[in-house]
Amino acid sequence: MKPTTPPLPPASEQVRTEVHLARFKLGQRWEHAILILSMTVLLLTGLPQKYRTATWSHSILSTPERVELVQQIHHIAALLLIAEVFYHLGHAIYMLARRQLPGDMLPTWQDVRDAWQSFKYLLFLSKKKLPFGKYNFEQKFTYWFIFFTVGIMVVSGFILWFPEVWTRFFPGGIIPAAKLAHSTEAIVAVVFIIIWHFYHVHIERLNLSMFTGWLNAHDTRQYHPLEYQRLTGEPTENSETGESQ
Repeated sequence: MKPTTPPLPPASEQVRTEVHLARFKLGQRWEHAILILSMTVLLLTGLPQKYRTATWSHSILSTPERVELVQQIHHIAALLLIAEVFYHLGHAIYMLARRQLPGDMLPTWQDVRDAWQSFKYLLFLSKKKLPFGKYNFEQKFTYWFIFFTVGIMVVSGFILWFPEVWTRFFPGGIIPAAKLAHSTEAIVAVVFIIIWHFYHVHIERLNLSMFTGWLNAHDTRQYHPLEYQRLTGEPTENSETGESQ
């Protein structure tokens, strides 16, 4: 008797496999989580202090005890952010000393050319969509913008935290200047993260690789084709020529 082949299960019950490629290490994901936590707390405790004349700020800072509590929480979050900055710089210096620091995030003139080419592509002035490696020029810009913004906030925050120390060596005008720089950079960073970073990561496409450490092969091949080729050795379609590379 001839054996019969069992029928295939319906498409809804079939197992679908999806390949994921490594993108972020555990340390990078922890740094990102600490950055989100510290900056969120700093924002929530800093805005009431910046807009002290607003009605909603009065309800939060209604008593001296509440003002002191909000300031203490703000300072604790600031120390957490400072620890994150020192760890990030220390790790980078350690990797640089061992000649193991990858240059993926370093800006180059190619990023300027890529930005110009992408600008023309978005305006339909060019049909050429450039392939990118692990990080494109938008992600590099985001990293360095936040890097310098956090640096300004840390320095100006220390000045506001210990004004009597700084005014021993600098004119008194350094205090209002630090206050303006500190609060302005905080607002600019929040607007930038919500409008630019949040859109490109979560609205344009749901990218959770900074939390999971992995990015599926489809997105890697589509948005980072050069990185996909490096990791897998498989050729990808070149957006410039339409041929495999």
